[in-house]
Amino acid sequence: MTDLDFLSQAIHLAKVNVEQGGRPFGAVIVKNGTVISTGVNQILTTGDPTSHAELNALRQAAQNLKSTSLKDCVVYASGQPCPMCLAALRMAGVEKIVYAYSNADAEPFGLSTAKIAESLRDEPHVQQGLSYAQLQADVPFHLYELWQQHSK
Repeated sequence: MTDLDFLSQAIHLAKVNVEQGGRPFGAVIVKNGTVISTGVNQILTTGDPTSHAELNALRQAAQNLKSTSLKDCVVYASGQPCPMCLAALRMAGVEKIVYAYSNADAEPFGLSTAKIAESLRDEPHVQQGLSYAQLQADVPFHLYELWQQHSK
């Protein structure tokens, strides 16, 4: 199958999701030419603002592969992944993402995340008026050192 075939699957998932009252987003994750997982946007049905198609497919792929690394996987998405999904996919090691509809395509429908992506490029302290500060906790241990000791 080709990139276009897998992308068409993601679009079909999004279409079915719309027909069932969901938002127009679907995702397919493929490894070595085989579909590993799929997902649709479920924020309206779950009330979970992180229940995006790509993240749902990512969670399922990690479970199916029994690995948090998706290094050799390709993600096909009906829409351009938002910054949250893009960050999660990159953190999981995904190196290739193919999408159909861009933020420009989504803008007239109120579905673009371009403004959020642009604001995240700024320094953290100026992001949309967000208060963002580091505060040193007064605890008798270093959290990351503790984790490292327990993960050996």
